[in-house]
Amino acid sequence: MSTNPDASTSPRPEPGGGPEPSAPTGGRPAPAAVRPMPRLIQNEATTEIPVHLLFRDEPDPQPVPLRPAVVNRRQGTGEQPRTRRPMPARARPVAQVDPELGECPARVLPASAGVAAGFGGAAGCVATSWWAGVLPPLAQAALGLPATVGAGLGPAQWAAYAGAGALGLFGFGGLARGRTGRAWVLGLFGRYRGTVRRTGLMWVNPLLLRRGVDVRLRHWRSEPMPAADGSGVALRVVVLVVWRVRDTARAVLGVEDHEGYVRECVEAALVRVPVEPPGGARSSVAAAGETLTRLVAADAAAVGVEVYSVQPVRVEYAPEVAAAMHRRRIAALDAQQRATMLTSVVDSVEDTVTRLTMRGLVELDDYERKVLVRDLTVAFCSGRAGDTAH
Repeated sequence: MSTNPDASTSPRPEPGGGPEPSAPTGGRPAPAAVRPMPRLIQNEATTEIPVHLLFRDEPDPQPVPLRPAVVNRRQGTGEQPRTRRPMPARARPVAQVDPELGECPARVLPASAGVAAGFGGAAGCVATSWWAGVLPPLAQAALGLPATVGAGLGPAQWAAYAGAGALGLFGFGGLARGRTGRAWVLGLFGRYRGTVRRTGLMWVNPLLLRRGVDVRLRHWRSEPMPAADGSGVALRVVVLVVWRVRDTARAVLGVEDHEGYVRECVEAALVRVPVEPPGGARSSVAAAGETLTRLVAADAAAVGVEVYSVQPVRVEYAPEVAAAMHRRRIAALDAQQRATMLTSVVDSVEDTVTRLTMRGLVELDDYERKVLVRDLTVAFCSGRAGDTAH
């Protein structure tokens, strides 16, 4: 039995799908050729791994230092970049004045003490003049003083004049009249010496510097200030502030101008609080007033000012947006009126058609019903339009 040498020496088919071997020339059919396995990945390359390499002893794996990775947004995947955790907002520092600065009552004397000191000084001057012999005879006769030989104006007489004059000036110069609703903040060489809230005539040390303060309940109507509503539309707001000075020492010495400070606090609060535009709900306006009062009172308490109320009394749009917002509001009112009128007309037409058919007055098919509805709608709309025009 002979074998075909070509069949035994023919090359084996490549796994990658090389040319199939030609059929033998003998009478027996050639064995079926091995079909190549399809590759899942094009241009795939395979490598044989020796078996002994799979079981060799490997040392312990060494840690690999990893650098921080930055995750960015990839296009088309919808992935959002990782953001840092939001940090808690820092509390706004509260304005503080010198803690040792606080109102305390000043020491004053009754007016009788000043009057007595003043007259004592005047009497001393008269006595010194009589002693020096320079007092006029008419004055001596009026005062009932005996005639005396004058000693002349010497050092002793001038010293007596100086002392008596200083006493008189000190006594009369310290007389002051306190009024209701007014107070004096006293200071000596830059140091706070107390507050005088008494009324009537009294004696205050004339060497002390007096600064008058109005401690009555006061109200201030502001000029139009910039503000905004919840949508950020610019507004002009006029507010009414009711306040008074509670601590005169802090109001006068703790800040340069406490009235200007209150105005600035109101303007700052208007920037932070949204105000309801004209025609808004009354509850929103009241809520805005309460918030404004709380904020301004907290800011002004540090300088001795007590705020009772901050209420918006007039709210209007800013000039740059007033015309646009006016047209927008008119359009909204017109649309609302049209919607209300259309609803009323539809209800009236429905009620009319229902009554006619339910009572059997007319029998309508679909076409006649549509015509009737159209005619009634036109009639009712014309009547409502005429009433609105009037």
